[in-house]
Amino acid sequence: MNLVDEYLENYVYESTKEESELLQELILRTSKSIPRPHMLTGRVVGRLLKLLVQIHRPKLVLEVGTFTGYSALSMAEGLPEDGKIITCEIDMRAKEIAEEFFQRSPYKNKIELKMAPALETIGALKDLIDFSFIDADKSAYPEYYEQILRRTKPGGLIVIDNALLSGRVLNQPDNSSKAVASLNKKITEDDRVENVFLTIRDGIQLIRKK
Repeated sequence: MNLVDEYLENYVYESTKEESELLQELILRTSKSIPRPHMLTGRVVGRLLKLLVQIHRPKLVLEVGTFTGYSALSMAEGLPEDGKIITCEIDMRAKEIAEEFFQRSPYKNKIELKMAPALETIGALKDLIDFSFIDADKSAYPEYYEQILRRTKPGGLIVIDNALLSGRVLNQPDNSSKAVASLNKKITEDDRVENVFLTIRDGIQLIRKK
């Protein structure tokens, strides 16, 4: 389902500042090496993440779903000097590509990749989270949200990608779309947070913990 007219989508893309050469190379590598390369965050969401991190200036960023590292590298560009990203992945091939590009980045010392189920990594965190980006198993989104919110500082931000699931949240034909739609409703009714639903790419929930 094309949520935005293709010509407008291209206009938005071309009107957003381009990413670094390293990230452009990562896009090409992903498209050649990984099944479902469309899972990569891409320029518009990547530049949004960088901008949000620059504004918020978090010390601890948690990412659920590294994939090949595009979003982690995008956020790392915006981190303050004492900032750090912990990113979670379980796919070995995606991890290998991400680690290669992390090592080539000037921000490599700010990124720590955890190869384990995300809920295990979240449960083991010792510090409170300032900023999170959730882009992984959609059926687990409600649990990711709850566990991360509990460990997020007041004023912290949570960004959830694919909140529209190509429009499937409307008719909810599968477990993933049911889970995401349920979470969207929960966020709207959750007194612990403020939120705005952005119709960027495949939908983004932008959430602030009170």
